[in-house]
Amino acid sequence: MEAGNLVEILVATHNAGKLAELRAIASPWPVRLLGLADRGIELAVEEDGDTFDQNALIKALALHQAAGGWVMADDSGLCVDALDGAPGVHSARFAGPDATDEDKISLLLQALDGLEAEKRGAAFHCSLALVSPDGRTRIYRGKTLGSIALVPGGAAGFGYDPVFIAAGGQRTLAQMSPEEKDAISHRGRALRALLQAEFPIGETGRGDL
Repeated sequence: MEAGNLVEILVATHNAGKLAELRAIASPWPVRLLGLADRGIELAVEEDGDTFDQNALIKALALHQAAGGWVMADDSGLCVDALDGAPGVHSARFAGPDATDEDKISLLLQALDGLEAEKRGAAFHCSLALVSPDGRTRIYRGKTLGSIALVPGGAAGFGYDPVFIAAGGQRTLAQMSPEEKDAISHRGRALRALLQAEFPIGETGRGDL
């Protein structure tokens, strides 16, 4: 569905923080991102894939079957070197299905207790699956290298942001402004790649639709 000159894309999320972040990143492009709550959709999908790509595609295809049109779903997670890539695809459920962000952060810091800074390397990964109205699928990816802080810092963002320090920086993602975080985040990189490929902005600053 198109609203004026904007292409509406339904995003498979109930996470208000994630949706606000995606909307801010997408603001230069000729798209309008809608969350599941905007359409009154309840989507229960078992994310049983082994990779971020698989889980993103599982969600996107389920949503496309339910709603049609343009749909998008992401699967993102934190991969910690010292934990052999964990929590990875289980990042959201790392401390159990009903755990809060604080619970997940606390468990992560416990798992890394005693490790010095140079052994706390990590990376945020994001896979974004896009399904067009005719059912074609594409996947775009983003990655941000960094490390896990010794203690949480900052109140912005969500998820593991308070303990993730991007490579070359000294502040956590939760200590950055939204604009600073969006410029370097895994989700920002994946979404910009998707939007530029699918809805490119021309020299006039308008989408070439």
